[in-house]
Amino acid sequence: MPPTLASLVHHSALKLTVRAGRERLDTPVRWVHASELTDPVPYMEGGELLLITALNLDVEDADAMRRYVQRLVGAGVAGLGFAVGVHHERIPEALAAAAEEEGLPLLEVPRRTPFLAISKAVSAAIAADQYRAVTAGFAAQRELTKQALSDGPEGLLAALASQVDGWTALYDASGAVVATAPEWAGRRAARLTGDVERLRERPAPASAVVGGGPDDGSGAGGDRVELHSLGTGRRARGALAVGTAAAPGTAERYAVHSAIALLTLTTERSRSLYAAEQRIGAAVLRMLLAGQPDHARGVAGDLYGGLLDAPYRMVLAEAAPASAGRTRAGGGPRTGRADAAGAEAAAVPAGAGGDLVAGLVEVAEFAAARSGEAVLVVPDRARVVVLAADGGAVVAACARYAETVGIARSGSEQGTDEDGLVVGVSAPAGPVAAGAAYKQAEQALSVARRRGRVLVEHEEVATGSVLPLLADDAVRAFADGLLRALHEHDATGRGDLVASLRAWLSRHGQWDAAAADLGVHRHTLRYRMRRVEEILGRSLDDPDVRMELWLALKATGVSATAGGE
Repeated sequence: MPPTLASLVHHSALKLTVRAGRERLDTPVRWVHASELTDPVPYMEGGELLLITALNLDVEDADAMRRYVQRLVGAGVAGLGFAVGVHHERIPEALAAAAEEEGLPLLEVPRRTPFLAISKAVSAAIAADQYRAVTAGFAAQRELTKQALSDGPEGLLAALASQVDGWTALYDASGAVVATAPEWAGRRAARLTGDVERLRERPAPASAVVGGGPDDGSGAGGDRVELHSLGTGRRARGALAVGTAAAPGTAERYAVHSAIALLTLTTERSRSLYAAEQRIGAAVLRMLLAGQPDHARGVAGDLYGGLLDAPYRMVLAEAAPASAGRTRAGGGPRTGRADAAGAEAAAVPAGAGGDLVAGLVEVAEFAAARSGEAVLVVPDRARVVVLAADGGAVVAACARYAETVGIARSGSEQGTDEDGLVVGVSAPAGPVAAGAAYKQAEQALSVARRRGRVLVEHEEVATGSVLPLLADDAVRAFADGLLRALHEHDATGRGDLVASLRAWLSRHGQWDAAAADLGVHRHTLRYRMRRVEEILGRSLDDPDVRMELWLALKATGVSATAGGE
């Protein structure tokens, strides 16, 4: 710790004597300053031992001495050293009385002790204290590194908590608590997630101090808690909380900064390693899509090996053009606020769709890290492919993220010029069905884009109706063109060919039943169907023609109202 007035008094070479303020000798001394000014306060920073000979002071004036001492106390001066035998043979009574009254330590400096000796003693003590702090900091760094290598972040947190005599907590990018030390700090750390989220909104690196009082309402439990962001990129990869009873000293500060560096290394992989993993992942995906699961397992090794031996889902995500309509994810009713989508999706990045795709990748990777699941993430031109365990945390986190994106966008979609996000999810697939899963995810992605949805699962497409797919401008244009000649014929009042065609197709070509629906004779209906064939130049005996005409009628929303003659 830094030198105190008591350590100077006990310094055998200085021969200092206490004349007032004995109860405050434990006050730290930040520096030594000699001044004969009647008001040296403008040149003080606080914590100094002020040395004087009282050359310019009216030491016999009790009021002047009281004002002088009060000014020094107000400026935070640690103590006052008075040199006797220079201008005064002893400390004036008025000065001693004022110092005693204000509780300011007053030290008598004998003539044989130069002020320079006191300055050197304080300087040497400060240097020794700093050396001890640096040495302790390096020792703490070695211990933290050892624990990080042997026991991971949990061991590092425990070592740091011991170093600072407090508690520590690690948060992931979503603000969720990952680990604490000791274990009892978990509830205290959980109450600070709001502060962690606000810290994440600031440019990295960022830090904040919360708490510090027993009833300050911060959730810190009376501790002084420092929050530090982790990561080197634009967005923080996590946060570290350090709770202590008081502000950390120099050695503790070294330990905290060492922990920040080590945790950043463990949470932020190097770009070269990340790029290498992506290249391996791309190779594994190509082999899976080529129908070579055994080769894919061999290349994947421990990175993705477990993922390829169990049912998985393929997730495709890409930016949706700004012109595409958007609705909330899943198309279902809105059931709550955006934060109901879960912690992993709490931080939906604002801006273009590319940011939203990157956000989904981060959500998938963090969910995998927290759950211990394997996940394969591969950029594929303008889209991202995610291969994750069926029913696992990664797929669920992606779905919650998409739901949050949909809810966040639902109130501001009209008139926006920003790209959105579309996600397609395959049905569960086995190790040898990657090609089919990729095709299913592409189909679901196409449907999501067409319907203005954020996320569509393939099972939803497979179990639904094909009719909503006809609600497309290109399909309607085709239907209008196919039926235009029939509508023009009916517009002349020479028959109801469109209604007759619909009735006949709905009755699967049964003349009597269709004629009854229309209220006409079956021969009339036969005549009309021949006219349809003549006008369209296509045979109704062809099942493909019948199918196209039926879908065209559905796409244009033709009424089933029958006509008669």
